[in-house]
Amino acid sequence: MKINKINIRTNTKNYSILIGRNLINKINKILKDSNITFEKCLVVTDKNIPSAFKKTLFKKIDSKKIFKIELVPSEKNKNFITIEKIHKILFEKRFNRSDCVISFGGGIIGDIVGFASSTFKRGLKFINIPTTLLSQVDSSIGGKTGINNKYGKNLVGSFYQPDLVVSDINILNSLPKREIICGYAEILKSSIIDSYKNFLYLDKNIKKILKLKSPFIESSIFKACNLKKIVVEKDVNEKNFRKVLNLGHTFAHAYESTLGFSKKLNHGEAVILGIKSAAEFSYQNRTLSKKKLNIIMNHINRIGMKTDINNFFKKKDTNKILNFMKSDKKNNSERINLILIKNFGKIKIDFQINPLILKRYIFNSLK
Repeated sequence: MKINKINIRTNTKNYSILIGRNLINKINKILKDSNITFEKCLVVTDKNIPSAFKKTLFKKIDSKKIFKIELVPSEKNKNFITIEKIHKILFEKRFNRSDCVISFGGGIIGDIVGFASSTFKRGLKFINIPTTLLSQVDSSIGGKTGINNKYGKNLVGSFYQPDLVVSDINILNSLPKREIICGYAEILKSSIIDSYKNFLYLDKNIKKILKLKSPFIESSIFKACNLKKIVVEKDVNEKNFRKVLNLGHTFAHAYESTLGFSKKLNHGEAVILGIKSAAEFSYQNRTLSKKKLNIIMNHINRIGMKTDINNFFKKKDTNKILNFMKSDKKNNSERINLILIKNFGKIKIDFQINPLILKRYIFNSLK
C-alpha cells in the first residue's frame, strides 16, 4: 500500500502529512527520510491507544533518550495543569529546542502537546501521530493548538506548525463506531466546503467509509487533508479565508461547553449537530436553497447518530448556549459571527447576526 503525501508550506514552517498503512512500524525510516533528528524525545500518549501500538512506536523510535507520559483524552484535561505536567518533564530532563515532543493520540492530546511544545522555550520540535479519524482529518493539520477554560473551548492557544504529521490508517481499526462517526463529521464538513462532486462521493460511499474500507477511507482522508492544506496555506493565522473551516463549529463549541464537555456529546458529534444547525439557519436566512438543505439533512440522517438537539438540550438551555456563542473567538463585535452555507463549495464566512435573532432560532429549535 502506497504512502500518500501532502506537503504544506507556510510562512513559519514547511512540513509533510503522510497517510498510509503500517506507518508506525516504519517511523524510524520516515523520520530519517524527513531529515528530523533529535537526542531526546518525549512521547505523550493517549490512554485509549492499544498497548501493542505503543510498544511498536517506542521500539521503532531511534533516540538516545525516550521519555513517556500518558494522558486521559478528556476536554476537562485540556488545561494549564496538564501543560505544566508536560513542561515539568521537559525542564527536569533538560530538553532543548533541538529535541522533540511527539503526540501519539487523538485531537485532544494533539492540542495539548502542540500548545506545550509551542510554549516550552518558545518552541521545540513537534511531531503529531494522530490516532483517531477526527484528528487525522482535522486537528493534526494547520498548527492550531489550544486548551479550554471556564469561558469556553480552545480560547487559550497558539498557531504552531508541526514538523511532521504521520497518519497510520491501521490504528483506526481499534476505534469504536462512535469515534469513527466523530471523524466523519470533519470529512463531511470538508466536502461541503470543497465541492458538490466531493460531497456526492461521500453520499455514494458513506457506508464503506464508515466501515473503513479501502480505498474509500484513504481517499476521504486525503481529500479532507488536501482541502485543509489549501485553506491553511492561504490563511495560516485564520485572519479571513481560513474561517471556512469553522463551518458548524460556532454552534458545536457552544453545545459542548453547555454540557460541560461531558461524554454525552463528543466533539465530532457536536460538529455534526453544528453543521445541521448552520444549514438550517442558512436556509432560514435565505442563503441556502431548500433543495440543498434537504440533501445535507438526508445525508446527516444516514450517519447513524442522534441528530435532534432535543436529545441533548431543553429550552432552558437557550441562554447558556447563546452565552458560549458570544464568547466565540471569531467574534469581533457585539454581534455573533456565523459561518453559513450558500451552496456546496460556497461558504459565507462573516455573517454577523444579532444575538437576539440567534436566541430566537435556538429557542424555537428546542422543545
